[in-house]
Parts: sequence; structure tokens; C-alpha cells
Amino acid sequence: MLKFITTAIFSSFLFLTALTASAESLDASDLQILDPWARGSAGRTETAAAFLRIRNISDHADRLVAARTGIAEAAELHTHLHEDGVMRMRQVEYIDLPADETIELAPGGDHVMLFQLKTPLQEGQSFPLSLTFEKAGTLEVEVKVYPVGSAGPGED
Repeated sequence: MLKFITTAIFSSFLFLTALTASAESLDASDLQILDPWARGSAGRTETAAAFLRIRNISDHADRLVAARTGIAEAAELHTHLHEDGVMRMRQVEYIDLPADETIELAPGGDHVMLFQLKTPLQEGQSFPLSLTFEKAGTLEVEVKVYPVGSAGPGED
């Protein structure tokens, strides 16, 4: 009898754990990556930034927690902060993605910073970027390179 009760309790626990996990889970189909882009390199600079919009079409929040690409030695999540009247760029651990909202990674705000580029970015090329989310996992996107100084897609 004790074995039956123990098995029933354990089975109930597993069922409730699975139910809770599925109620809070997201997958890649819940997120849409829109207009990923970067500016071409000015000269032989070894840094660049990638910008994009992320649409979360689910009822659950998520976080962008990492990025990586083969064209740079490092990729970090960054933001701009105003400190004592000066705008400063800082690395962040994550970028929040609220449920049923679209966020924008844009110049002067949140972005993916690329360090130690292997070659300068050239207008017209594209490169792969992996974006890792806390719940939805990893998404692969192609980032289009626009001219130096560009405002990105939709620029007039």
C-alpha cells in the first residue's frame, strides 16, 4: 500500500511539474525577429553593433540573454545610459521581452555589440547572428549590412 501511495504522489508531482512548465514555456515560434541590420564599418574599426526588433506573440515574457556570431570574437548585449549628462554604453545581462509586445534594439538604445571583428563589415553583405532567449531557446538570423551612418531599414 505504501508503494502505491508513493507512486501516486510521485506521478502527481511529475504531472503538475509538466503542466506548470508547459504553461510558462515559449518556443522559437512565439518570437519573430524583424529587420536585423548593422552599419558598414568605417575604416578598419574592430567593433560594430547589430540592431533588430523582436516581437513576442505569446502570453509569456522572455529575455534575450546572449548573442554570438562567427564574424566577431565576442558579442555582448548592451544598452545606453545617461549618467551625469553623458551618454554611456554598458553591457547588460539580459534584455526583457514582455508578453505580447515588440521591443526594438536600435542606435542609442539596446543593441548587440560585436567586438574584434574578423573583417570589416561591408555594405550589402550579411552575416549570421544567434540570439539566445531564456525560455524560447536560440534563434538564428541573417543580419543585413547597410551603409556607414545608415539609419537602417526604411531609411529615406
